[in-house]
Amino acid sequence: MAGNLDAQIKESQAQVQEAQSKIAELTSRIETARDKLNTGADISIDIENATLDDVHAHTQVMNANIAELIMGLDDVTAGFSKDFDEMRSKTGWETFVGVFSKHRSESLRQERMRTASIDDKLQDLISKSDVIVQLLQSQLDMLNEQKTRVEVNLTETLDEREMVVGELETLKADIQALDPKIIELEQKISMEQDAAARTKLESELADLNAKYNEMVQQEQVKLARSQTLERYIEKGKTWVDSLQNQAATQLVLINKLQTDTKQRVVLYDALSKSLKTAQQQDVAHRINEIGVKTDQEAQAAMASIGTATNQKMADMMEAHEEHMVFARDVLEAKAKADERFARRFAEIVEKHDKNLYGA
Repeated sequence: MAGNLDAQIKESQAQVQEAQSKIAELTSRIETARDKLNTGADISIDIENATLDDVHAHTQVMNANIAELIMGLDDVTAGFSKDFDEMRSKTGWETFVGVFSKHRSESLRQERMRTASIDDKLQDLISKSDVIVQLLQSQLDMLNEQKTRVEVNLTETLDEREMVVGELETLKADIQALDPKIIELEQKISMEQDAAARTKLESELADLNAKYNEMVQQEQVKLARSQTLERYIEKGKTWVDSLQNQAATQLVLINKLQTDTKQRVVLYDALSKSLKTAQQQDVAHRINEIGVKTDQEAQAAMASIGTATNQKMADMMEAHEEHMVFARDVLEAKAKADERFARRFAEIVEKHDKNLYGA
């Protein structure tokens, strides 16, 4: 399983790098379009090429891989219980040796517990969790940085479009105001009998028509620019929404991993305390057995040892309450993190729980 986790982590690292590359490329395209827009160039093709589909497809694959990786870490954690159970009980060989020598059997068990590698396994698991958290945090930081860049562009573009729309409205009002003047001149021309006066009126009408045509042309230019700005704004807004959604997903994954890591530390601490308690009980039983066979003086010595042991046990039990309060808080946080994770990655969870891989 460890090898699979290592391989999945490497795969996830590669996927995150590719996702970041695609995200940066898309933001760069939007910024390039903005630069072209400032020069008055047509950016329709640039906007169309800034497609989100490729980024979304890769991001989904990346997040699905990381989600499965997190569930793989959960599976390994669940397997720790079996390891601790094996430590808690005697092996077949230790039981067999115990038939001839209880002391030798217990020595073998104690030596096995002393050299057990569960601590290393847990630390390795926590280390893997930290690596993935750092990976996800890097992705989250990158998403927020890209979102800030696009939002700055959007703010400038929204201000510019507001100005263009204002100019467009002014032009429309001016064009509408010219219509009555043109109609009035046309009527005067049709009724004028004097050639000189008629010529003068026709010159005025030509000037008005030229001004009207120029304003209509300006209106078309402003309208085209407004539409271009609108498409750019919509693309930018969609990209910002996408970045926000991706960031939300990263936060869910980070929260799940960080809570799981705390829970793994609690699990190890609780099971370690359980084993230590079992050891203390074994020692107490042996002291009692020895005390029965010794003289009065030795019994008094053992009694003092028992008093010290009881004091130690009392201290441990008092500390246990604090430990359990902390453990309960962590488990409550884990339940919430699991619920958010399961809601966001329902398909992955179902595949994992029903072992539907490749189906």
